[in-house]
Amino acid sequence: MNDIITLRKHLHQNPELSGFEFETSKTIAAFLKQYSPDELLENLGNGTGIIAVYQPEKEVKQTVMFRCELDALPIQEINDFEHRSATDEVSHKCGHDGHMAIMVAFAKKLSEQKMKNTKVLLLFQPAEENGEGAVAINNDPHFKELNPDVVFALHNLPGYDHHDIVVKNHTFTCAVNSIIIKLHGKTAHAGEPENGDNPALAIAEIITEFNKKIQPDPKKEKFSILTPIYLTMGTEDYGISAGYGEVHYTFRRAVNAEMKELEEELQNNAFKAAERYHLNPEVLWTQRFSANENNPETVDFVRQAATDCNFNLIEREVPFQWGEDFGIFTEHFKGAMFGLGSGKTTPNLHNPDYDWPDEITETGAEIFYKISQLIDAQ
Repeated sequence: MNDIITLRKHLHQNPELSGFEFETSKTIAAFLKQYSPDELLENLGNGTGIIAVYQPEKEVKQTVMFRCELDALPIQEINDFEHRSATDEVSHKCGHDGHMAIMVAFAKKLSEQKMKNTKVLLLFQPAEENGEGAVAINNDPHFKELNPDVVFALHNLPGYDHHDIVVKNHTFTCAVNSIIIKLHGKTAHAGEPENGDNPALAIAEIITEFNKKIQPDPKKEKFSILTPIYLTMGTEDYGISAGYGEVHYTFRRAVNAEMKELEEELQNNAFKAAERYHLNPEVLWTQRFSANENNPETVDFVRQAATDCNFNLIEREVPFQWGEDFGIFTEHFKGAMFGLGSGKTTPNLHNPDYDWPDEITETGAEIFYKISQLIDAQ
């Protein structure tokens, strides 16, 4: 594993943001070639995606895909170890460098012993953090030709012991969407506000109505979290009544169908508030993540693999509240996302002092390979 750990630290030291993973993609492609994939598809999705294809020894009876991510985050690293990020305000704070290392270690195993009747696809996906990468890959004609029967992904989980495998049927991570509401009114003299259309009361109404939708208990029906992200209106000119304002929210639900219902309700609330105060509304959506709705039979492969590999298996009761764009794949294919414990004392994901624990890289590769064997044996 020494060469793969060295690769992981190189990736950590040279992070790239979503959509700009050009050097990361080149590094991964060059490294994969030593593990002799039968085919190496490059420049997928937004131009940086890679799929390594490993054909079986005999006739193809099914195709399984495993996914990892290429991108880093716009976060300044505060660690001082030798492999710390060399790029200001960009760093691997979600463990995607480690996820790539797992996949490369998995490729090494496949190069040494292929499946008998199962084609294995290793997807290195760009732009997970902004929700655009999975959509771009899923829409890519080269990916459509591969048409996997089943798909898997893992995410490392600080707060769980190293090597723990965390599973859940149905929703594993929540659906997440973000709304931008622009309210166009009319400026006026602050002494004569009646001559203009000020967005302040509409913003207050939107916040009040949105707050009514919050249901924070994930064990109850229609679990919903709505978080105000950004507000603005007017300028610091005290003689002017504002004529324009914006309100931004991110919201989360556990089921994709319920998310669509909430989106309609929130948009209607915004339009009604705008109409009440004579404003012209403009609604935009950004960074949409579908819920990872795990197929229970597919999760059973993860359970069996964890048992066979003697890893501690944990059944999670409620979904994780963060978004993950692998949900695009579980919308279109039978699939499962699961968790890999990365240490109870490891800093949380997206924290400036986070770093991937290299001792779990082989664990991830081992369970991916075991899942492939179980599918191949069915």
